[in-house]
Amino acid sequence: MNILVWHVHGSWLTAFVQGPHTYLLPVTGDRGPDGLGRAVTWDWPANVRELTPRELRDCEIDLMVLQRPHEPDLARRWTGRRPGVDVPAVYVEHNSPDGSPVDTRHPLAGQTSIPVVHVTHFNRLMWDNGRAPTEVVEHGILDPGHLWTGTEPRAAVVVNEPVRRGRTTGTDLLPRFARSAPLDVFGMRTDGLAGHLGLPAERCRTRDLPQHRLHQEMARCRLYLHPVRWTSLGLSLLEAMFLGMPVVALDTTEVREAVPEGAGVVSNRLDVLEDAVRGFLADPEHARRTGETARAAVRTRYGGRRFVDDWERLIKEVTR
Repeated sequence: MNILVWHVHGSWLTAFVQGPHTYLLPVTGDRGPDGLGRAVTWDWPANVRELTPRELRDCEIDLMVLQRPHEPDLARRWTGRRPGVDVPAVYVEHNSPDGSPVDTRHPLAGQTSIPVVHVTHFNRLMWDNGRAPTEVVEHGILDPGHLWTGTEPRAAVVVNEPVRRGRTTGTDLLPRFARSAPLDVFGMRTDGLAGHLGLPAERCRTRDLPQHRLHQEMARCRLYLHPVRWTSLGLSLLEAMFLGMPVVALDTTEVREAVPEGAGVVSNRLDVLEDAVRGFLADPEHARRTGETARAAVRTRYGGRRFVDDWERLIKEVTR
């Protein structure tokens, strides 16, 4: 099949394009948000093709995969075809609702022709999906390998724009955790974070790295810390488990489902989490065993093959 999909979330799309189809990625001259085209920092297969809006109008499309509220109209304007009417379509919702989970209505809640595909069961529960048919296809990760060494007695944190996002990503909790372990914070727009939090630079190092280097540097840290209050299940948490890292995480959103007993410590009691951080720093062998349990669990539930198979079943159903 020819599947139209925008480059919105690179990590998710990396797993999605491992399927057997041809993936049509819109590209514009400025490579802006609606026309990023192929990734620069990910290695995508040759069946991922870039097409301009003009080329899309004359291209055969078997399925549209939408991911943002404006994309149904954008797809209609660029292809001349209506998603869910002229061409089968699905809408992938990557996020938990920004507002109240009681009152936040999904942008596609008022229609029935385009299924909304959530990436976690928690997200489907929290959105008001209205009349829209819903499905869940949990995340899939391409296995980066068991890279953990834990040679650095530090805690890795992965978050983009921690200053702007603040309490959402638990940025305000980092000074407290920095008392238990020095932090390596990876992600975009992390510069100046130590100063913003009033921490010495050595207690809160920040780096923005490409994906392959990110995994290597994360894996040198003794543990992975996930202080996120309210976002969808972070792919970085799952990637850390694939690397063989023990995890310490807030018990929020879908984390409890992703981190089973023995794979790390999940709690909303900060004293429990701080004790866990100190425990992993003090006992590398305990960290190693816990990380191996985490890796075994995440490979079973969030493996790339399972992800592609789940999507194949859904695609066949939607395009039948």
